[in-house]
Amino acid sequence: MKGDAASGSRERMLEATIDLMRGSGLTGAGINEIVRASGAPKGSVYHFFPGGKLQIAAEALAIYSERVQAFLDGALAGGRSAGEKVRALFDAFARRVEEGDFRRSCAAGAVSLDLDVEVEELRAVLADAFADWTALIARHFDLGDARRTKSFAGLVLTAIEGAYVRARAERSSKPFREAGTWLAELAERRA
Repeated sequence: MKGDAASGSRERMLEATIDLMRGSGLTGAGINEIVRASGAPKGSVYHFFPGGKLQIAAEALAIYSERVQAFLDGALAGGRSAGEKVRALFDAFARRVEEGDFRRSCAAGAVSLDLDVEVEELRAVLADAFADWTALIARHFDLGDARRTKSFAGLVLTAIEGAYVRARAERSSKPFREAGTWLAELAERRA
């Protein structure tokens, strides 16, 4: 494989893996599905990812985690009040599921549902992603003490993950908007 073509195949496989995991978790991101979705030659999978499916999943989740951090940071940025920040964050997620026609969830959340003994090594990747996202959310709030702020950030992340589940099942962004409204009220009272 030549440099640019090889690099393009690798990147397409990672992007396909992210998209497949957002749609169907780890079970929907099999090697054959990744090859089909990426258009990359099947032999290139083990060339770039000798660890197979778990390696490509771990690398794709790391890329996805960085993108989510940027998304969170962008939605929470600005000099708004705590409540306005929460509403802006949940509105951004509501638009995200609407734009995806309610067919995509959080890749990390979807893969978490597939964890079992055979994919235990992904647990640390997922736990790190959730910890990074919680810390990033916490940096945008000040609820009086660090422990309370971190706990609130964890609640926000838990509400986001749960809203993804309901949004897909209900084909509606209402779960994000409801959670955002209630959590914004809580944030305003505590800030």
